[in-house]
Amino acid sequence: MRNLKITAVLLLTLYMLSGCKSYYESLFRTQDLDERFRGAMYFYDKGKFRKAAALFESMLFLSQGTDKEDSVQFYNAMSNYRYGDYITAEANFNKFLEVFPRSTMSEEARFLRIKCLYEGTYRWELDQVPTQKAMATIAEFMYDNPRSEYYDVCKAMMEEFGERLDRKSYEAAKLYYNMKDYKSSHYALKTVLRDNSDNRYREEILYYTAMSSYRYAFNSIREKQKERYMTFIDDYYNFIGEYPKAQERRELDRMFVRAQKFVGLKGALDSAQVAAAQAIANDEAVTPRSSKNIRADRKNTKRAIKDAKKAVKEAENRSAVARKVNEETSGTQRQNERRKARKEREEAMKLYEQAKAKAKEQKEREEETK
Repeated sequence: MRNLKITAVLLLTLYMLSGCKSYYESLFRTQDLDERFRGAMYFYDKGKFRKAAALFESMLFLSQGTDKEDSVQFYNAMSNYRYGDYITAEANFNKFLEVFPRSTMSEEARFLRIKCLYEGTYRWELDQVPTQKAMATIAEFMYDNPRSEYYDVCKAMMEEFGERLDRKSYEAAKLYYNMKDYKSSHYALKTVLRDNSDNRYREEILYYTAMSSYRYAFNSIREKQKERYMTFIDDYYNFIGEYPKAQERRELDRMFVRAQKFVGLKGALDSAQVAAAQAIANDEAVTPRSSKNIRADRKNTKRAIKDAKKAVKEAENRSAVARKVNEETSGTQRQNERRKARKEREEAMKLYEQAKAKAKEQKEREEETK
């Protein structure tokens, strides 16, 4: 008896499914535009966007010259948009706007086309041509529709795209610095600000510009150093003129004092520069360390970095465990576990960065005392 019931249920299910399939296929065979349109809207409302898109596309020619032509084209694009085919949806929205620029649905279609272009952009490390195309389309929309309900969303998109382009240009120029090609990095960083003085990474760009000119001068032959240190001094003043309280100033102050001493410039120093000069004097007054002590310092620094890396890894493991807390654990407890793991990781990362900074400072001090 039980087997008979199960068989009956299965047969009923198959019948219903075959009925739905027959209805969907019958819509393609009918030449009644109203019936096919109602069927397409039925599947659209049910969330079956692929089927709806196929039906709307089949009506493009059939609906030409009728009062449903604009609706068919619009919902054809909407169906593609809803199931995530943004390339096809963008092309369909664009076609709709070309044919029906004054439609009551044109503003929404323009915005949804922008959303499709937004979805087609890449992160800052990759090609930014799609980003530039999206920005041009958004700027046109904002100009034509200053009071649109979508205006703020478009503005946020423009901010995101602007930050993405600024970072790409900054990181591309900084790459030369990471490669220790200081002459090229100095030129590239200068070019970034020449092309866009309002770059969101202006502080970092000015800092690495100064660092590049100092490194370039430091590594030059003695006959070229004076001229190149003068370039650094100009870059130094450009940086502190705009960011007098930046964290990086202490490092640049010490470089400035050394560069000023080398080129023979004399002038009044501010409190930060005086402190840097005093720190240098204290360093020079210290008895030179033996090679044995230097090797010991290097060993201790490497150990500190290794320990810090290990702490970061352990913190990340704990964070992963916290994310996999049993579902029965209360929401508040899960949040506390995640917060604790995140705090531990941040502290470990801080120790790691401090160890790296110490190693960098030690290396620079050794290079300058050679």
